[in-house]
Amino acid sequence: MLIRGEKIRQLREERDCSLAEFAAKAGISVSYLSEIERGAKRPSLKTIDKIAVALNVPKSQLVEVSGDSKGVALGEKLRLLREQKQWTLSEFAEKADVSISYLSEIERGNVYPAIDTLKRIARTLDVSLQDLIGRGGILGSKLRMVREEQGLTQGELAKQAGISAGLVGQIEQGKVQPSLQTVEKIADAVGVAPCYFLIDDAGVEDLLRALGPDLRELLNDPKVQSVLRLICSCTPEELKFIFDFIKLYKKHGSKHFQH
Repeated sequence: MLIRGEKIRQLREERDCSLAEFAAKAGISVSYLSEIERGAKRPSLKTIDKIAVALNVPKSQLVEVSGDSKGVALGEKLRLLREQKQWTLSEFAEKADVSISYLSEIERGNVYPAIDTLKRIARTLDVSLQDLIGRGGILGSKLRMVREEQGLTQGELAKQAGISAGLVGQIEQGKVQPSLQTVEKIADAVGVAPCYFLIDDAGVEDLLRALGPDLRELLNDPKVQSVLRLICSCTPEELKFIFDFIKLYKKHGSKHFQH
């Protein structure tokens, strides 16, 4: 989310308000307002609310929502996008086929919706899933759901996977792209295949953008793509055999299979 500091200054000057006058009207300090206008500070949504009220303009005029934004909660982004379209909570809920109470909980950050719900919300807002939850958001949201379904805290999952709790939190928030090795550790800890975290039906281009450099390079390899196409036609029994073989190979190494 980008705060349009120059727009705030422009609107303030159009109203013939000095920094001190407008800061008093908005209930914030003069120095803080000055830093916001210069782009040196990124205010909270509560502060943006105060500024918008003082200027008598919708918040959508003061911010730009981007899929690359970091540190903005999903609920906050949803509310901004909804208000930008001038929809009430009930209108948005009806369009997205989500209950008003559930949507309200999402916007307040009390719950995190399932991937299917996120896709429906993204379609309703006419944005991509990637724009809505950010890079790595698909992996992060899936990790959070699996962890909570198994009743694990971030610390407990981190201990089982042999990584730091801070890294788990950053992955869930979509702030970092984990390496393939880290994805494998997490997948093994929660008992799912690594592909569960990496594969989504949002399209190949969106998928590749959401992956880290090492994973993009791996999936772009023609040999790897050939293997993936073959896997798509496998039966459940064949897939189980393949996964068991891979686990055995990784456990004992190539020497175990040499004759």
